[in-house]
Amino acid sequence: MSSQPRPLWQRDGVQLAGILAVGVALTLLFRMDVSPPATGKLRNPDGRKSMPDIASTDLRGNPWRLSDHKGEAILVNVWASWCPPCREETPGFVRVAKEYEGNGFEVVGVSADEGPAPVRRFVDQFHVPYPVILPGADSPLIAAVESLPTSFLLDRQGRVATVYVGAVSERQLRGDIARLLEEH
Repeated sequence: MSSQPRPLWQRDGVQLAGILAVGVALTLLFRMDVSPPATGKLRNPDGRKSMPDIASTDLRGNPWRLSDHKGEAILVNVWASWCPPCREETPGFVRVAKEYEGNGFEVVGVSADEGPAPVRRFVDQFHVPYPVILPGADSPLIAAVESLPTSFLLDRQGRVATVYVGAVSERQLRGDIARLLEEH
């Protein structure tokens, strides 16, 4: 009998399907034309891309459009009321929004919830002072977000300065906002 070692997929309970799935996942990850989140690092202004315009209505039925806020740095926070990390970061967003009000910075919440009732409860519970828009499940922005929460920090020209995937700490956000507002 030959003493040649058996292939990996035949040893130690390792399944060929599992190996192939990991390989496919890694291949897709490295072939995607998406830069990793730049959390904590603002992109160089020359390398920033404009965020597509967002237009929707807020909880009160008022129209809200991103392009109406040129000249302001904006945090676009995509979240859902049922999302634990979203609930974790919201109090910090509320404090930041109140502190920077009228200083060239704004927060807008973009709810991925399917209706206004849970959003209203969330806004009331956390005393959210900033606009929360309800674009609907067919929104390109909601469709493009793969993980909640995801937040986009935009410069005064509406370009994406950094992206946060997952909850962002208030400390991190404050540092990034301060650096962003120092830009000319």
